[in-house]
Amino acid sequence: MRRLEIDLELLHRQLLEMSSLVASSVQRSVRSLIDKNEMLAHQVIRDEARVDQMEIQIDDLATSMIALSQPVAGDMRFIVVAIKINTDLERMGDLAVGIVERSLSLMHQPPLNAARRISEMSSLVESMVLQSMDSFVKRDADAALEIMRSDDRVDTQRNAIIQELIAEMQEDGSVIPRAIDLITVARNLERIADHSTNIAEEVIFLVKGQDVRHTFAPERDTSAAD
Repeated sequence: MRRLEIDLELLHRQLLEMSSLVASSVQRSVRSLIDKNEMLAHQVIRDEARVDQMEIQIDDLATSMIALSQPVAGDMRFIVVAIKINTDLERMGDLAVGIVERSLSLMHQPPLNAARRISEMSSLVESMVLQSMDSFVKRDADAALEIMRSDDRVDTQRNAIIQELIAEMQEDGSVIPRAIDLITVARNLERIADHSTNIAEEVIFLVKGQDVRHTFAPERDTSAAD
């Protein structure tokens, strides 16, 4: 087997290992908030160092492959996509830590009603994270497209959470610090979904060679306009 083929397989395995760790961090960060579980929160913080280390390893491997093996065509496209996905995964890990910081702040305080909506939003976001990497593994452009369509639903959920928290703050000023923490959580979840969408875009580029960044528009039901 050529050295390039060996390195491509290694790069693929490292990305999958990193994505599994990041997906677990996202899930644990929200569970730590909903279940008030400090052990899960601290696990996410500990795992951040491993995520950062893996990002460096993947970058180093991809860079050395370009420099030493001079890949072309599909191999080069895969390496470029891997570098971009690597960055998105690392940023997801950072955002999970941001959620945990808010979780620890709220750990011993009474919950707000919006926590239920946070749980619902997190389920969709966690699904997007897992499905984006599944579409990468399977080279499934159609699945990647469905992930991109999910992004609007996440935005809608974020807006609903923020509106509910604003109403609670207007009714009772004492909840403002807790409400701001939950708004931060909702925004971090929305940004994690954005990075999942980025991965889906890269999958489409990998499979079809099409750059759909800034050009994708979900189909909308226009029947009401008739």
